[in-house]
Amino acid sequence: MTDNNKPYIRVENLKKYFHTKHGMLHAVDDVSFHIEKGETLGLVGESGCGKSTLGRCLIRLLESTAGSVFLQNESGDSYTDLTKVSASVMKDLRRRVQIVFQDPYSCLNPRLSVWELIAEPLIVNRVFSNTQDMRRRILELMSTVGLAERLENSYPHELDGGRRQRIGIARSLALNPEFIVLDEPVSALDVCIQAQILNLLNELQREFHYTYVFISHNLSVVKHVSDRIAVMYLGQIVELSGYKELFIKPLHPYTQALLSAIPVAKLDVQKERIILEGDVPSPIEPPDACRFMGRCQYCQDICRSRTPELKEIEPGHYVACHFAGEVGL
Repeated sequence: MTDNNKPYIRVENLKKYFHTKHGMLHAVDDVSFHIEKGETLGLVGESGCGKSTLGRCLIRLLESTAGSVFLQNESGDSYTDLTKVSASVMKDLRRRVQIVFQDPYSCLNPRLSVWELIAEPLIVNRVFSNTQDMRRRILELMSTVGLAERLENSYPHELDGGRRQRIGIARSLALNPEFIVLDEPVSALDVCIQAQILNLLNELQREFHYTYVFISHNLSVVKHVSDRIAVMYLGQIVELSGYKELFIKPLHPYTQALLSAIPVAKLDVQKERIILEGDVPSPIEPPDACRFMGRCQYCQDICRSRTPELKEIEPGHYVACHFAGEVGL
Protein backbone atom coordinates (compact mmCIF):
# COMPACT_ATOMS: atom_id res chain seq x y z
CA MET A 1 0.00 0.00 0.00
CA THR A 2 1.21 3.51 -0.78
CA ASP A 3 1.42 6.30 1.77
CA ASN A 4 -1.43 8.67 0.97
CA ASN A 5 0.42 11.50 2.71
CA LYS A 6 3.21 11.35 0.15
CA PRO A 7 2.85 12.52 -3.46
CA TYR A 8 3.13 9.82 -6.10
CA ILE A 9 5.55 11.85 -8.23
CA ARG A 10 7.82 14.70 -7.17
CA VAL A 11 9.48 16.87 -9.80
CA GLU A 12 12.26 19.07 -8.42
CA ASN A 13 14.11 21.80 -10.35
CA LEU A 14 13.81 19.96 -13.65
CA LYS A 15 15.67 21.51 -16.59
CA LYS A 16 16.06 20.58 -20.22
CA TYR A 17 18.33 22.67 -22.44
CA PHE A 18 19.16 22.14 -26.10
CA HIS A 19 22.36 23.27 -27.79
CA THR A 20 21.80 25.47 -30.84
CA LYS A 21 24.17 27.48 -33.00
CA HIS A 22 22.84 30.64 -31.38
CA GLY A 23 23.20 29.45 -27.79
CA MET A 24 21.43 27.31 -25.22
CA LEU A 25 17.67 26.91 -25.68
CA HIS A 26 15.87 26.68 -22.33
CA ALA A 27 12.96 24.37 -23.21
CA VAL A 28 12.20 23.46 -19.57
CA ASP A 29 13.73 25.74 -16.98
CA ASP A 30 13.71 24.93 -13.25
CA VAL A 31 10.25 23.34 -12.99
CA SER A 32 9.00 21.85 -9.70
CA PHE A 33 5.64 20.29 -8.82
CA HIS A 34 4.09 17.08 -7.50
CA ILE A 35 1.36 14.69 -8.64
CA GLU A 36 -0.90 12.67 -6.37
CA LYS A 37 -1.75 9.02 -6.95
CA GLY A 38 -4.78 8.69 -9.25
CA GLU A 39 -4.76 12.39 -10.12
CA THR A 40 -4.91 14.07 -13.51
CA LEU A 41 -2.60 17.08 -13.81
CA GLY A 42 -3.38 19.23 -16.82
CA LEU A 43 -0.45 20.99 -18.48
CA VAL A 44 -1.38 23.91 -20.75
CA GLY A 45 0.28 26.75 -22.59
CA GLU A 46 1.06 28.12 -26.03
CA SER A 47 2.79 26.01 -28.67
CA GLY A 48 6.51 25.95 -28.00
CA CYS A 49 6.27 26.62 -24.26
CA GLY A 50 7.88 23.28 -23.36
CA LYS A 51 4.84 21.14 -22.48
CA SER A 52 5.75 18.12 -24.59
CA THR A 53 9.42 18.36 -23.67
CA LEU A 54 8.48 18.33 -19.99
CA GLY A 55 6.23 15.31 -20.53
CA ARG A 56 9.02 13.39 -22.23
CA CYS A 57 11.49 14.30 -19.50
CA LEU A 58 9.08 12.98 -16.85
CA ILE A 59 9.34 9.45 -18.24
CA ARG A 60 12.90 9.87 -19.50
CA LEU A 61 12.22 9.71 -23.21
CA LEU A 62 14.45 12.78 -23.14
CA GLU A 63 17.42 13.03 -20.81
CA SER A 64 17.03 16.05 -18.55
CA THR A 65 19.84 18.58 -18.20
CA ALA A 66 19.38 18.89 -14.43
CA GLY A 67 16.85 18.22 -11.69
CA SER A 68 15.03 15.12 -10.49
CA VAL A 69 11.84 13.15 -11.12
CA PHE A 70 11.03 11.02 -8.08
CA LEU A 71 8.61 8.12 -8.64
CA GLN A 72 7.14 6.48 -5.56
CA ASN A 73 8.13 2.82 -5.26
CA GLU A 74 5.42 0.18 -5.28
CA SER A 75 5.82 -0.28 -1.53
CA GLY A 76 5.11 3.44 -1.03
CA ASP A 77 7.89 3.96 1.53
CA SER A 78 10.59 5.40 -0.77
CA TYR A 79 11.24 7.02 -4.14
CA THR A 80 13.31 6.30 -7.24
CA ASP A 81 14.86 9.18 -9.16
CA LEU A 82 14.13 8.35 -12.80
CA THR A 83 16.81 10.75 -14.00
CA LYS A 84 19.59 8.90 -12.16
CA VAL A 85 18.86 5.19 -12.59
CA SER A 86 20.74 2.99 -15.05
CA ALA A 87 19.34 1.98 -18.43
CA SER A 88 18.61 -1.56 -17.21
CA VAL A 89 16.67 -0.30 -14.18
CA MET A 90 14.82 2.20 -16.35
CA LYS A 91 13.79 -0.61 -18.69
CA ASP A 92 12.07 -2.35 -15.79
CA LEU A 93 10.43 0.93 -14.75
CA ARG A 94 9.03 1.35 -18.26
CA ARG A 95 6.29 -1.06 -17.24
CA ARG A 96 5.05 1.57 -14.77
CA VAL A 97 5.36 4.73 -16.90
CA GLN A 98 4.00 5.11 -20.43
CA ILE A 99 3.02 7.79 -22.95
CA VAL A 100 0.29 8.36 -25.55
CA PHE A 101 1.63 10.50 -28.38
CA GLN A 102 -0.09 13.39 -30.11
CA ASP A 103 -0.17 12.14 -33.71
CA PRO A 104 -2.08 8.83 -33.91
CA TYR A 105 -0.58 8.04 -37.31
CA SER A 106 3.12 8.91 -37.25
CA CYS A 107 3.65 7.09 -33.92
CA LEU A 108 2.48 3.77 -35.46
CA ASN A 109 4.59 1.61 -37.76
CA PRO A 110 2.60 1.49 -41.04
CA ARG A 111 4.04 -1.95 -41.84
CA LEU A 112 2.50 -3.58 -38.75
CA SER A 113 -1.11 -4.68 -38.29
CA VAL A 114 -3.23 -3.72 -35.28
CA TRP A 115 -2.44 -7.08 -33.66
CA GLU A 116 1.31 -6.65 -34.22
CA LEU A 117 1.30 -3.04 -32.98
CA ILE A 118 -0.35 -3.96 -29.69
CA ALA A 119 1.78 -7.09 -29.36
CA GLU A 120 5.04 -5.15 -29.79
CA PRO A 121 5.49 -3.95 -26.16
CA LEU A 122 4.50 -7.40 -24.89
CA ILE A 123 7.13 -9.04 -27.10
CA VAL A 124 9.87 -6.56 -26.27
CA ASN A 125 9.29 -7.04 -22.55
CA ARG A 126 8.83 -10.81 -22.86
CA VAL A 127 5.57 -10.80 -20.96
CA PHE A 128 4.19 -14.05 -22.39
CA SER A 129 5.86 -17.31 -23.24
CA ASN A 130 3.19 -18.55 -25.64
CA THR A 131 1.14 -17.01 -28.43
CA GLN A 132 -2.22 -18.09 -27.04
CA ASP A 133 -1.87 -16.08 -23.83
CA MET A 134 -0.57 -13.12 -25.80
CA ARG A 135 -3.51 -13.21 -28.17
CA ARG A 136 -5.91 -13.34 -25.25
CA ARG A 137 -4.25 -10.23 -23.77
CA ILE A 138 -4.29 -8.36 -27.09
CA LEU A 139 -7.99 -9.03 -27.62
CA GLU A 140 -8.63 -7.92 -24.04
CA LEU A 141 -6.79 -4.64 -24.70
CA MET A 142 -8.70 -4.09 -27.94
CA SER A 143 -11.96 -4.59 -26.11
CA THR A 144 -10.87 -2.23 -23.33
CA VAL A 145 -10.17 0.66 -25.73
CA GLY A 146 -13.16 -0.03 -27.98
CA LEU A 147 -11.51 -1.66 -30.99
CA ALA A 148 -13.53 -4.39 -32.72
CA GLU A 149 -11.85 -7.80 -32.95
CA ARG A 150 -12.39 -7.81 -36.72
CA LEU A 151 -9.78 -5.00 -37.00
CA GLU A 152 -6.87 -7.07 -35.65
CA ASN A 153 -5.43 -7.64 -39.15
CA SER A 154 -6.01 -4.07 -40.35
CA TYR A 155 -3.21 -1.58 -40.92
CA PRO A 156 -3.05 2.05 -39.66
CA HIS A 157 -3.74 3.60 -43.08
CA GLU A 158 -7.04 1.66 -43.24
CA LEU A 159 -8.35 3.22 -40.00
CA ASP A 160 -9.59 6.65 -39.02
CA GLY A 161 -7.85 8.90 -36.48
CA GLY A 162 -9.98 7.77 -33.56
CA ARG A 163 -9.20 4.09 -34.08
CA ARG A 164 -5.51 4.84 -34.57
CA GLN A 165 -5.43 6.74 -31.31
CA ARG A 166 -7.14 3.82 -29.58
CA ILE A 167 -4.28 1.62 -30.80
CA GLY A 168 -1.81 4.05 -29.19
CA ILE A 169 -3.76 3.91 -25.93
CA ALA A 170 -3.90 0.09 -26.05
CA ARG A 171 -0.12 -0.03 -26.54
CA SER A 172 0.39 2.24 -23.53
CA LEU A 173 -1.86 0.01 -21.38
CA ALA A 174 -0.29 -3.27 -22.47
CA LEU A 175 2.15 -3.50 -19.54
CA ASN A 176 -0.35 -2.40 -16.87
CA PRO A 177 1.29 0.99 -16.13
CA GLU A 178 0.54 3.28 -13.21
CA PHE A 179 1.53 6.65 -14.71
CA ILE A 180 0.68 7.79 -18.27
CA VAL A 181 1.71 11.00 -20.03
CA LEU A 182 -1.01 12.02 -22.50
CA ASP A 183 0.67 14.35 -25.00
CA GLU A 184 -2.21 16.19 -26.68
CA PRO A 185 -4.00 12.89 -27.34
CA VAL A 186 -7.07 14.45 -28.97
CA SER A 187 -5.71 17.54 -30.77
CA ALA A 188 -5.50 15.74 -34.16
CA LEU A 189 -9.04 14.33 -33.94
CA ASP A 190 -12.50 15.56 -34.88
CA VAL A 191 -14.56 17.03 -32.05
CA CYS A 192 -16.92 14.05 -31.79
CA ILE A 193 -13.98 11.63 -31.72
CA GLN A 194 -12.27 13.82 -29.11
CA ALA A 195 -15.23 13.32 -26.79
CA GLN A 196 -15.07 9.54 -27.24
CA ILE A 197 -11.35 9.40 -26.44
CA LEU A 198 -11.71 11.69 -23.41
CA ASN A 199 -14.56 9.58 -22.05
CA LEU A 200 -12.47 6.45 -22.62
CA LEU A 201 -9.52 7.92 -20.71
CA ASN A 202 -11.77 8.91 -17.82
CA GLU A 203 -13.35 5.45 -17.68
CA LEU A 204 -9.93 3.77 -17.69
CA GLN A 205 -8.74 6.00 -14.87
CA ARG A 206 -11.78 5.22 -12.74
CA GLU A 207 -11.37 1.48 -13.33
CA PHE A 208 -7.60 1.12 -13.05
CA HIS A 209 -6.68 4.19 -10.95
CA TYR A 210 -4.16 5.55 -13.43
CA THR A 211 -2.24 8.75 -12.79
CA TYR A 212 -2.24 11.13 -15.78
CA VAL A 213 -0.37 14.16 -17.00
CA PHE A 214 -2.67 15.58 -19.68
CA ILE A 215 -0.83 17.95 -22.05
CA SER A 216 -2.89 20.30 -24.20
CA HIS A 217 -3.19 23.86 -25.47
CA ASN A 218 -6.99 23.65 -25.22
CA LEU A 219 -8.14 24.89 -21.81
CA SER A 220 -11.72 23.81 -22.46
CA VAL A 221 -10.57 20.19 -22.83
CA VAL A 222 -8.22 20.32 -19.86
CA LYS A 223 -10.95 21.74 -17.63
CA HIS A 224 -13.10 18.61 -18.05
CA VAL A 225 -10.40 16.02 -17.42
CA SER A 226 -8.04 17.56 -14.84
CA ASP A 227 -7.99 17.72 -11.06
CA ARG A 228 -5.31 20.40 -11.11
CA ILE A 229 -3.91 22.56 -13.93
CA ALA A 230 -0.39 23.89 -14.45
CA VAL A 231 0.08 26.79 -16.87
CA MET A 232 3.43 26.97 -18.67
CA TYR A 233 5.05 29.96 -20.34
CA LEU A 234 8.44 29.74 -22.06
CA GLY A 235 9.68 26.73 -20.14
CA GLN A 236 8.40 27.70 -16.70
CA ILE A 237 5.22 27.06 -14.70
CA VAL A 238 3.59 30.42 -13.99
CA GLU A 239 0.44 29.19 -12.23
CA LEU A 240 -0.70 25.92 -10.65
CA SER A 241 -3.98 25.25 -8.86
CA GLY A 242 -7.16 23.19 -8.80
CA TYR A 243 -9.13 23.50 -12.04
CA LYS A 244 -12.06 25.28 -10.38
CA GLU A 245 -9.86 27.89 -8.71
CA LEU A 246 -7.95 28.50 -11.93
CA PHE A 247 -11.10 29.22 -13.93
CA ILE A 248 -12.84 31.22 -11.20
CA LYS A 249 -9.89 33.25 -9.95
CA PRO A 250 -6.81 33.24 -12.20
CA LEU A 251 -3.98 35.18 -10.56
CA HIS A 252 -1.40 35.40 -13.33
CA PRO A 253 -1.95 37.82 -16.25
CA TYR A 254 -0.96 35.17 -18.77
CA THR A 255 -3.56 32.74 -17.38
CA GLN A 256 -6.16 35.50 -17.55
CA ALA A 257 -5.34 36.08 -21.20
CA LEU A 258 -5.62 32.37 -22.00
CA LEU A 259 -9.00 32.10 -20.28
CA SER A 260 -10.31 35.19 -22.05
CA ALA A 261 -9.60 33.52 -25.41
CA ILE A 262 -11.97 30.61 -24.74
CA PRO A 263 -15.01 31.11 -27.02
CA VAL A 264 -18.46 31.30 -25.48
CA ALA A 265 -21.22 29.36 -27.27
CA LYS A 266 -23.89 31.98 -26.54
CA LEU A 267 -24.72 34.79 -28.93
CA ASP A 268 -26.08 37.10 -26.22
CA VAL A 269 -22.99 36.82 -23.99
CA GLN A 270 -20.21 39.33 -24.54
CA LYS A 271 -16.79 38.33 -23.25
CA GLU A 272 -13.96 40.79 -22.78
CA ARG A 273 -10.83 39.61 -24.54
CA ILE A 274 -7.36 40.35 -23.21
CA ILE A 275 -5.16 41.05 -26.22
CA LEU A 276 -1.50 40.40 -25.49
CA GLU A 277 0.83 42.91 -27.08
CA GLY A 278 4.59 43.25 -27.12
CA ASP A 279 7.38 40.81 -27.93
CA VAL A 280 7.87 37.26 -26.77
CA PRO A 281 11.42 36.88 -25.41
CA SER A 282 13.69 34.29 -26.99
CA PRO A 283 14.02 30.99 -25.13
CA ILE A 284 17.69 31.03 -26.11
CA GLU A 285 19.67 32.39 -23.16
CA PRO A 286 16.62 34.12 -21.60
CA PRO A 287 17.27 37.04 -19.22
CA ASP A 288 17.14 36.69 -15.45
CA ALA A 289 13.77 38.43 -15.30
CA CYS A 290 10.08 37.74 -15.70
CA ARG A 291 9.66 36.16 -19.13
CA PHE A 292 6.18 37.63 -19.48
CA MET A 293 7.35 41.22 -18.85
CA GLY A 294 7.22 42.30 -22.52
CA ARG A 295 3.52 41.42 -22.78
CA CYS A 296 2.29 42.25 -19.27
CA GLN A 297 0.30 45.40 -18.54
CA TYR A 298 1.39 45.29 -14.89
CA CYS A 299 5.14 45.13 -15.60
CA GLN A 300 7.36 47.19 -13.26
CA ASP A 301 11.10 47.60 -12.68
CA ILE A 302 11.43 44.50 -10.49
CA CYS A 303 9.92 42.38 -13.28
CA ARG A 304 12.79 43.43 -15.58
CA SER A 305 15.50 42.57 -13.08
CA ARG A 306 14.40 39.44 -11.20
CA THR A 307 12.68 36.16 -12.05
CA PRO A 308 9.54 35.67 -9.91
CA GLU A 309 9.39 32.48 -7.86
CA LEU A 310 6.44 30.10 -7.91
CA LYS A 311 4.86 30.82 -4.53
CA GLU A 312 1.72 29.61 -2.77
CA ILE A 313 -0.55 32.68 -2.76
CA GLU A 314 -3.59 30.79 -1.48
CA PRO A 315 -3.89 27.20 -0.19
CA GLY A 316 -3.00 24.98 -3.14
CA HIS A 317 -2.76 27.94 -5.53
CA TYR A 318 0.77 28.74 -6.75
CA VAL A 319 1.68 31.76 -8.88
CA ALA A 320 4.96 33.07 -10.30
CA CYS A 321 4.32 36.82 -10.31
CA HIS A 322 5.86 39.62 -8.25
CA PHE A 323 2.48 41.34 -7.87
CA ALA A 324 -0.03 38.49 -7.84
CA GLY A 325 -3.15 39.62 -6.01
CA GLU A 326 -1.97 43.24 -5.73
CA VAL A 327 -2.40 45.08 -9.03
CA GLY A 328 -5.81 44.08 -10.28
CA LEU A 329 -5.01 40.46 -10.97
